[in-house]
Amino acid sequence: MNQPEEAEPDVTKLADQLRDADLDYKFAQLFTHSGGFFNYCADESEALQTLNQIIKIEQISNVFCWDQDLKNFLDVIKTPYSPELTEENDAAFITCEYLIAFDGRIMLSHNNILHYHSSRLPSKIIIMANVSQIASNLNEAMMKVKRAGNLKNLTSISGSQSKLDTPNKDNTKLFLLLLED
Repeated sequence: MNQPEEAEPDVTKLADQLRDADLDYKFAQLFTHSGGFFNYCADESEALQTLNQIIKIEQISNVFCWDQDLKNFLDVIKTPYSPELTEENDAAFITCEYLIAFDGRIMLSHNNILHYHSSRLPSKIIIMANVSQIASNLNEAMMKVKRAGNLKNLTSISGSQSKLDTPNKDNTKLFLLLLED
């Protein structure tokens, strides 16, 4: 009798099949397999168009965004944002520390979400990252974070749920805009 497999072994099996794949391809496959929405952007212009589409399709009206570079994107597409997390925010537009190719997770720190716990983020999270932020596994990412001295408030999230925190929101939508460096 065939039993439906749990999500974890399924991701592990896929990760094993992709063992020899390029890191960016492996990350994209595992991220989307876990429920994330992956968007490759060749340049900032394409990232801006993709961001605008996500905001329209998802009917996002107020974004939590404190990063100055990301605020500039929101200004161009005329999307309201607040630098502090509020009840009115229906999305967050943030950066990340690293993208973990081993399991498709995204590592965040206080540099990305300030002092907020990741479970408090809105149910729609849009992350802007660069290809150079892809790390092969959690150990590599942790070593890089440690070297940079960014050890405050580390957490990781995946396509459909947070792995380290357990927010009550099962409907979190995670969008990644991956930019070429």
